[in-house]
Amino acid sequence: MTADARDLPAVGTPRLIGRDHELSRLTAALADPGVVLVSGEAGIGKSRLVRELLPAPGVLVARCPPLREALTLGPIVDALRQARPGVTGLDLSPLVGTLRPLFPEWDLPPAPEGLADAGAARHRLLRALGELLDRFEVGVLVVEDVHWADETTLEFLLFLAARQDRCPGLVLTYRPDEVGDDSLLLRLSSRYPRITLGALDVAQTADLVSSMLGDERVSEPFARFLHRHTDGIPFALEESVRLLRDRADLIRQGGEWIRRSLDEIAVPPTIRDAVAERLVRLTPDAQAALKACAVLSTPATEDDVTEVGGLPAERAGRAIDEAARSGLLADDDRGRLAFRHLLAAKAVYDGIGGRERRELHRRSGRALAARDPAPVAVLAHHFREAGETAKWCEYAERAADLALASGDHHTAVSFLHGLLAEPELPPTAVARLARKTPLFAFTGYLGRVDLVRTVRGVLDSAVLDRRERAEIRSQLGRLLMHAGDYATGAAELARAIPDLVDNPVAVAQAMSVLGRPAGTAWSAPEHREWLDRAETVIRSAVPEDERLSFIVDRATALLEMGDEAGWAVAATVPDDDPRDPLQITRGLLNFGDAALHWGRYGEARAKLTRGVELAQRHGLQRLRDMVLATLIRLDWLTGAWRGLAERVAGFADLAEEPLIQLDTTLVGALLEAATAPGPDVERKLKLVLDETRRRGIADMPLEPAAALARLHLAAGRVAEALEVTEEPMAVVAHKQIWLWAQELAPVRVEALLAAGRGAEAQQLAAEFAASRSGATVAAAALVCRALVTQTSGDQTQAAQAWAAAAAAWAELPRPYDALLAREREAACLLAGADTRTEGLDRLEEVLAGYESLGATAAAERARAAQREHGATSSVWRGGRRGYGDQLSPRELEVVRLLLTGLTNPEIAQVLSRSPKTVAAQLNSAMRKHHVTSRTALAVSATQAGIKPADRAAPVD
Repeated sequence: MTADARDLPAVGTPRLIGRDHELSRLTAALADPGVVLVSGEAGIGKSRLVRELLPAPGVLVARCPPLREALTLGPIVDALRQARPGVTGLDLSPLVGTLRPLFPEWDLPPAPEGLADAGAARHRLLRALGELLDRFEVGVLVVEDVHWADETTLEFLLFLAARQDRCPGLVLTYRPDEVGDDSLLLRLSSRYPRITLGALDVAQTADLVSSMLGDERVSEPFARFLHRHTDGIPFALEESVRLLRDRADLIRQGGEWIRRSLDEIAVPPTIRDAVAERLVRLTPDAQAALKACAVLSTPATEDDVTEVGGLPAERAGRAIDEAARSGLLADDDRGRLAFRHLLAAKAVYDGIGGRERRELHRRSGRALAARDPAPVAVLAHHFREAGETAKWCEYAERAADLALASGDHHTAVSFLHGLLAEPELPPTAVARLARKTPLFAFTGYLGRVDLVRTVRGVLDSAVLDRRERAEIRSQLGRLLMHAGDYATGAAELARAIPDLVDNPVAVAQAMSVLGRPAGTAWSAPEHREWLDRAETVIRSAVPEDERLSFIVDRATALLEMGDEAGWAVAATVPDDDPRDPLQITRGLLNFGDAALHWGRYGEARAKLTRGVELAQRHGLQRLRDMVLATLIRLDWLTGAWRGLAERVAGFADLAEEPLIQLDTTLVGALLEAATAPGPDVERKLKLVLDETRRRGIADMPLEPAAALARLHLAAGRVAEALEVTEEPMAVVAHKQIWLWAQELAPVRVEALLAAGRGAEAQQLAAEFAASRSGATVAAAALVCRALVTQTSGDQTQAAQAWAAAAAAWAELPRPYDALLAREREAACLLAGADTRTEGLDRLEEVLAGYESLGATAAAERARAAQREHGATSSVWRGGRRGYGDQLSPRELEVVRLLLTGLTNPEIAQVLSRSPKTVAAQLNSAMRKHHVTSRTALAVSATQAGIKPADRAAPVD
C-alpha cells in the first residue's frame, strides 16, 4: 500500500524539550564567565542544548572531527578562520606571528625565531592563540565532541581555563565513554561543573514528538511505545518519527497523532538501521550526496559534494535539496553542508562498501587539494583511507612540518610515527622523517616498543651521516630515559655526544640530562662530572639568552644530589620573567621541591606559592598541578592537615599524570596511617612502591619503602621491614646521595636493631650523620642516634637523645615527627624510676599535640600508654572550651605569657617547665592559629580575645 505525499504529516525540527534545568545551569555557569562541560551519550542532545547559546554575541563554535590524526589546534583554527576573513584592523602583538604556519593566508606579524625547548615552543603557541581569541572578542568558546580533540587542543583548553582573569566562557561537549584513561580531558571534567544529560521520560517524549508535528497532541500509548523502543534518546526519537512518516505509518485521529497499529509496530533496533532504511527511500542521486557528505566528514560546499558524489551538474542541485529535506543534512551560516548529527553520518559511512568508500575518499582528496591553504591533515586522512600511500605520505609529512613550524611537537610525532611505521618507505625517506621526529618531546609514545625499534633500525642504516646519526641517537636516549630505561638511554646519549660537536646547544642538553641523578647506575660524582662538562660548554658556546633552562637544570641537579652549591645557582634565577614564564615556573617548582627535601620549609612555601601564581597566570596547567601536589606534601610535613585529605582526593582521578597521582596517593596513605589506619593503607603504599620501581626513577621508591617498613615494624614483621628497605638503602649508598635517605635511614636502622644487627645499624647511623645534607638529614640522623642509644640500655641518655631529635624536628617545623620523637622520649622517661612523673607529663603533652594535629591513631596509642602506666588524660577532647580558641589549657598558659613579652626561657621559669616543652607548646599554638612566628601568634591571639597573663604568678 502507498500513500499520497499530501496525506503525510509535515515533520519539522524538534524544539529543545526537557532541558530547562540544564539550560539554566549552563547559562549560570557562563555568567562569570566560567568553564562548563556537557556530557552524555551519543544522540542525547548535547549539541542541541548548546545551540541555544548561539544567538548571543561573541560565541565561537569549534567542532572536533573524528579523525585519527588532527592538525595542530585544528578545531580552534577552523572556527577562527570561519569567524572572519582576516585580521585587518586588529592590534596584534609580535607574539601572534607564531601562528603564521596555521594561518598562512592572513597578514600576521612576522614569525619569531624558533625555540629549542619543546615545552617553551608549545606554550608560546598557546599564548599566541589565546591572544588571537582575545582580539576576536570571543566571549564564549563552544568546543563540541572534545573526546575527539587532539592533545594540543586539549592543552589549549586547559591553558584557557587556567587564565582566570582572561578566560572566555568555555562550553565543552563530550561522550564520557569515549574518553581514555590518560586523556587530558579528565583534568577538565574532574575540576569544573559538569552537566550530564539523561534520557527523556514518557511525557517529554510526547512533547518532543509533538514539537515535530506542528505542536499537535501525540497519543499517550504512542508516546510510551516510542519511549520503550528508543530509551528516550532524543536523536533516536527524531529518526524514528521521520522514518514512520516516510513509511506513511503516522495518522491523525481524534485531534492527535497515533501509529496506525501499535501492535504491528516495527521500529529498527538501532539508529544505524533507521538511517539505512530512510536512505534507501531516497533517489540514487540524493543517496550519493549523503554518502559524499559522510566521507568528507567536515562541512562541505555544494561543489565539493557534487564532485565527491560524482553527480552531474544538472542534477546536483535537486539531489542536494532532496538530501537536505530528508532531515539528515543541514547547512551552516556559510552555506556549507554537513550531517545534523554524527551518528547519522557514521550510519551512512558504515553502509558504504569498501571499494566505493575508497573511491569517495580519493575524490575527497582531489577536491580538497585545490583549497588554499590546503587542509593537509584532512588530505592525509583521505588519501590514507583511499589506499594512495604516496599521497598519504606527502600530506602527512606536510602536516608534520606544519606542526613543527607551529611548535606543536605532539602532533608532529603523531604524524611522523605513522609514517615511520610504514613498511614501504625507502630508507632515505625513513632517515629524513626520523631526523624530523622530536622523540624526546612527546610523552604519549613512551614505552612504545615499535617506535623505539623503528628508530633503532634507522640508526643501523647506512643512509645517515655522522651528525644525523648523533642527533637521532640523542633523541632516542632522551626518549628511553623518559620511559624509565635510564641505563640504556644514558648509554645512547653518551654515544651521541662526541658527534654533536658542531651543535653546542645539543651537546649541553645531552650533558645536562646525564647530570641529573635519576637512574640507579651512576653515582653522584659521575653525574657531577657531566654537569661540570655541560657548564663548560654552556659558558663557552651557548648564547646568554638561551642559558636559563640550563641554569635551572644545573641548580636542580645539584640540589637533588644534596650539594649546597645548588642554592647559589638557584639564586641567580629570577622569580618572574615575561619572556620565559615556563622556565621560571619550572625553576620555582624544582627549587621549592628541593627546599622541601632540605627542610627549608618557609622558602619552599614561598617558591611554590609563587609558582602557582605564575602557572595560573600563564596557563601552565601541568606545572600548576605539580606545584599543588608538592604543596600537599609540604602541608603534610608541616602539620597543616586541615582539608588535606580532600585535596589529596582531588588528584585521585588524574590518571593522565601518574607521577602526580602517585605522589598524592603516598601522602594520602601517610595521612590515613596517622589518623584512621586500615588495611587500605598498606595496599596503597605497596601500589606506590611497585609503580615507582617500575618507572625506574631512582629516588621515588625510597619514601614508600620507608613507610611500608614502619608498618611492618609496628606489626612485628622485622624480616619484611628489612627486605623492603634493603634495595633502596643500597641505591642510596651507591648513588652517595644521603639526602634521599631522610625517611629511609631511621627505619632501616630500627629494623637492623630489631634483627640484632647492631653493628650494621651503628655503621649506617654514623655514615648518615656524617653526610651533612640539610636540616632534615640532621634531624633524621638524631633519630638514628636515639635509636642506637636506646638499645644500649641507658634510658636517661636515650630520653635526652629523643628530646634532641624532637627539638630538631620542631624547629623545622615538622610537628608530627617531633611528636613521634617526644613519644619515644616519654617511653624512655617512663622506664626510669626517678623520671616516671616527667614521662607522664611528656606523654600528656604528646597526647595534646596529637589531638591538636588530628593524628587520632597516634593519640589513641598515647592514651593507651597512659592507661598502661595507671594515668588518665586531662586533655579535653570536646572541641572549643571557654576561651574562644582551640588551645589546650597548657598551651593557653604559654600564649598568655607570650603576650606579656616574655622569652621562652622566661616562660619556662614562670611555669616550671623545660624550655623545650614551652617551645613545643608554642609551635602547637602557632600551628592552630595558622601562623609561623611568635609575633604573628601574638597578633592572632589578641584578635581571638586572649588576654596577657600576670607575669608574677602562674596563670589561673
